[in-house]
Amino acid sequence: MCKDGINAEQLNSTIEQIDEAVALCRRWTHRVYHQVEEDNMLRTAAKMRDAQALLDDIRALLEEASELVLKESADDVTVQVV
Repeated sequence: MCKDGINAEQLNSTIEQIDEAVALCRRWTHRVYHQVEEDNMLRTAAKMRDAQALLDDIRALLEEASELVLKESADDVTVQVV
């Protein structure tokens, strides 16, 4: 469905691709967190844990954006009988 020249389905797919990229970064961050924690690099581990939490926040925002795309694109749809 298009809204003002923007294809909502394509936009949603793009947001999904961004989320997948962030999910991959989050997995790598999680692995590094455990590696540095096991090596007793506690300050570095804390920063990696904080980065992981921020990536979780980004993913939550992307999910909200995806839901809004679908809602907003449906808000302006008008069906007329011809």
